[in-house]
Amino acid sequence: MEIKFERNTSPKAKPQDESQLGFGKIFTDHMFIMEYDEGMGWHSPRIVPYGDISISPAAMVLHYGQEVFEGLKAYRTKDGRVLLFRPDKNYARLNSSNERLCIPQVDESFCIEALKELIKVDKDWIPHSEGTSLYIRPFIFAADPFLGVHPAHKLYYMVILSPSGLYYPEGLNPVKIYVESSYVRAVKGGMGYTKTGGNYAASLKAQNDAAAINYSQVLWLDGVERKYIEEVGAMNVFFVLDGEIVTPELDGATLPGVTRASCIELLRSWGYTVNERLISIDEVEEAHAAGKLIEMFGTGTAAVISPVGELRYKDNVMTINNNQIGEISQRLYDSLTSLQMGKTEDTFGWTVEVK
Repeated sequence: MEIKFERNTSPKAKPQDESQLGFGKIFTDHMFIMEYDEGMGWHSPRIVPYGDISISPAAMVLHYGQEVFEGLKAYRTKDGRVLLFRPDKNYARLNSSNERLCIPQVDESFCIEALKELIKVDKDWIPHSEGTSLYIRPFIFAADPFLGVHPAHKLYYMVILSPSGLYYPEGLNPVKIYVESSYVRAVKGGMGYTKTGGNYAASLKAQNDAAAINYSQVLWLDGVERKYIEEVGAMNVFFVLDGEIVTPELDGATLPGVTRASCIELLRSWGYTVNERLISIDEVEEAHAAGKLIEMFGTGTAAVISPVGELRYKDNVMTINNNQIGEISQRLYDSLTSLQMGKTEDTFGWTVEVK
């Protein structure tokens, strides 16, 4: 398909102080749109000025939540190149989400090429400072003006871009995590492995409660036995347990994170034992009591690596590694960000240059 271009004739002023970017608050001058109509397939790809969109109040996404999204980043290297990190993984996951929510599959290769074209148009928006990036948000939503419940016949695929700084104001400092014991986010057979808004809406109440007692994120337990660890709202989790690195297995209720997969590959290439298995909150408490919980960290596109300095389960407050970033967390962060920023040789073939 040929991509049409409509340039923004009134570009916005770009942020001057990149230390104040924050995350997801500022958007570039252009966005990508493509439409789906039953009988036509995906059509009319175009890059247009960033702006509001108009949909019917009866649009199905507003009533039944048929939508999916992704998150990835573009990085500016010191020599001026622009790199994407494993975009093929994000678009494969987008189609996995599509399949679960009865959304037509997208052409992954075309979407990556279209993304490159959008980034080239707004290349000047990519920040230069250490720790910054251009956050990329592809998403698809149902637009049929219909109040019956069925898979949509009319959908939009869009991509917006946001120059961003650190996801957590704390930066790479250890965060505080609260283990949720009252609410459930997802169960096997549901949509936990997809990136869809409903999963995040289900987490808001617990997240709000955790924030009220000064915890950054919520760690979810499984929805059946309520004891096996799944993931944090915005990231996958890893535990360093006295010689073994453990991350919860992908059981259909946990998002298959791109950063998670990259960390597993990196750790194994360094000779660490990494196991994807069931791990209960009881096992974590016992390991902590025995002095065997060496590190805990989260992984995700937005934050990359988030060391955890405090974990609270009910009345048990566990301080991890003296509330300091651990050796493995630091090495992973340094290695991943160096790859993403083009500072070190990419022996894995994970980066894709936008030319």
